[in-house]
Amino acid sequence: MQETISVAALHKLVEAALSRNGFSAANASAIAAVIVAAERDGTRSHGLFRLAGYISEAGCGWVDGSAEPSLHDAAPGVLVVDAGNGYCQLAFERGRDRLVAKARANGSAAMAIRNSHHLAALWHEVEELAECGLVAFAFRNARPNMLPWGGQRKIFGTNPMAFACPVPGAPPLVWDFAASAMSRGEIMLAAQHGEALPEGVGVDAEGRATTDPKAILEGGAQLPFGGYKGSLLALTIEIMASAATGSLLSIEDRSAGVKGAQTANGGEMILAIDPAASGGESFGERMAMLVGALRGNGTARVPGERRYAARKAAEANGIPVDGATLDRVRAWARGEQP
Repeated sequence: MQETISVAALHKLVEAALSRNGFSAANASAIAAVIVAAERDGTRSHGLFRLAGYISEAGCGWVDGSAEPSLHDAAPGVLVVDAGNGYCQLAFERGRDRLVAKARANGSAAMAIRNSHHLAALWHEVEELAECGLVAFAFRNARPNMLPWGGQRKIFGTNPMAFACPVPGAPPLVWDFAASAMSRGEIMLAAQHGEALPEGVGVDAEGRATTDPKAILEGGAQLPFGGYKGSLLALTIEIMASAATGSLLSIEDRSAGVKGAQTANGGEMILAIDPAASGGESFGERMAMLVGALRGNGTARVPGERRYAARKAAEANGIPVDGATLDRVRAWARGEQP
């Protein structure tokens, strides 16, 4: 049975669950914000479903729940953030204002986050930058769960990327997707609910095509979307997120040998561009024209609109959550293990 809970109440509950399970106040607040934002916006594969993973990783010591990020101005347009073997959320939060200032001063800027972990969706970071008037990209590498096109060994993670762009008089245009045919979280949810997957999502441990999510998760491998095109995108993201940030490659991940670990210690690259510097005064006008054309084109949906609609409903009426899920979160918040 479902319960309805307000956005503020859910944030307080998730923050308490994290604080009672190995996270400092700053990390708990930053992580709770993205978990609740995902749940609020209907991105359930990265919402409360992920909370157990955060608690597990802090509990086994694979991730430092009390990590304090350190910031280094590597160049006028480059900010390097060492997450201290913590999650990216606090690292991004601590570096965001400096990244925005660099982008406005130089026309563009990059934030290279290293020694970090990520269990959330990427849209949260880029949306915040777009709300500051910047065009933003984010690239993240992950555990090696995906085969390159035509390959036999898992080289890449699902390797997500995200993009956001300000739109005059409207919320930012935002998209976020993995280079795999389906995100890891969606496959995990399908396995949890006993649902079959579409063809082309992955292979089993013997390399045979399968629609069984458990066969993919238990010794199998994911496949890139769009054949070689998705594989090349995964390669690009791997370079941007790991090599270009001074972080470990997906193939260097050692999390498989740690019970309770779910993420790789890797990197994230965030690029911010000031369209006022590159596009001048015409940028906003052209964006309004482009978005208007998309909205007026039959059934086309502007990227991000579905999440914004879910967000509006949740903020007005609360978030519907499975009662059993809320009970688990409440138990964690009391310091109990459900």
